[in-house]
Amino acid sequence: MSAFKNGLEMAAWLGLVTKQQSTGGVPTLPEISKRGDTYLRTLLIHGGRTVGRVANKHDDRRNNWIKELDQRRGKNISAVAVANKNAGIARAVLTRKEPYKAAA
Repeated sequence: MSAFKNGLEMAAWLGLVTKQQSTGGVPTLPEISKRGDTYLRTLLIHGGRTVGRVANKHDDRRNNWIKELDQRRGKNISAVAVANKNAGIARAVLTRKEPYKAAA
């Protein structure tokens, strides 16, 4: 985890965020890069799909965010967003060496 200075670097390494491209100083975000470890990225996205599928059974801040994201962007994009968030949480837990504490 010390190889990454923040969660965005880790997500980019996993291929969970869009490629960064710019032309004439105008940044464009075309598609997910799909770089890094394919198996780990697949596991994270499948986990994101599962969390999204059961989000309507729970009523907390994170699950409400997932439900709103599903309605706005669709199930596949929200699954990748949840995978990205889970990867960031995993990075934070591993770098801080503290147990995970869910937000109230």
